[in-house]
This record gives sequence, structure tokens and C-alpha cells, in this order.
Amino acid sequence: MSLPRAKLVKNFPGCPVEATLTYLDGKWKGVILFHLMQGTLRFNELRRKLPAVTQRMLTKQLRELEESGLVSRTVYPVVPPRVEYAMTPLGMTLKPVIQALAAWGDDYVFCSPEGRELRLASDGLRAPVTALEA
Repeated sequence: MSLPRAKLVKNFPGCPVEATLTYLDGKWKGVILFHLMQGTLRFNELRRKLPAVTQRMLTKQLRELEESGLVSRTVYPVVPPRVEYAMTPLGMTLKPVIQALAAWGDDYVFCSPEGRELRLASDGLRAPVTALEA
């Protein structure tokens, strides 16, 4: 099992962008936070919102978010057990960041049956994501 970037280094990274990304590192963490911004969700509600993620991966990503203090997990002692996830006050401070990512995606990412493409804002042209260079 691979470790998140934050656990691979003993000293915290010097760049603030890299430091922030260590907490969002993982394919599903940003998407999980996006859905939790709307309110508390149970595990299976999250699974329905993320049909492409496996149960094991969702559990792993939620545990890492909980460990970092961005998400809280509440277990209710009922049968069957009920578990709810919510963003913590610290996690809610990422709301503008997640909203900015969502807005950028709405403006510049075009999804079609053939795949994803980026819309170039300057001339309205579209280029495949893989063809764009940084």
C-alpha cells in the first residue's frame, strides 16, 4: 500500500502549495470534500455519489481525511451500525478552494463520450487534456 506524500517526508515541504496538496493527495479526496460541503453524508450515500470508487478506496481516503482533521466520522450505536461523515470546521476552510476547482472545471473542462478536453478560454478552441503542456 502506498503512503500519502505527507507521510513519506519527515520534514514538512517548503512550498505552501505542495504542503496543502499533501492533505488533498489522492484521486477521490477532493471529490469527497466537494460532496460533504453540502452536508453530512452516510458512507453508502457517498458511495452512490462516487460510483467509480471501490469501497476499500473510499474507506482509505475517508480515513486519511479524518486523520488529517478535515472530516469527522460519527458512529451511532444502533443495529445495523450507522456511520456519518461531515466536514470539520478546519475542513470547511477548504470550501473556497473546492468551489474554485469546481468553477474552473465548469468553465474549462468538456466531457464527451470520447473523453475529456480542456477549453482554451482565449480562442474557444478545445485541445485534448493529454496534448496540453504546462
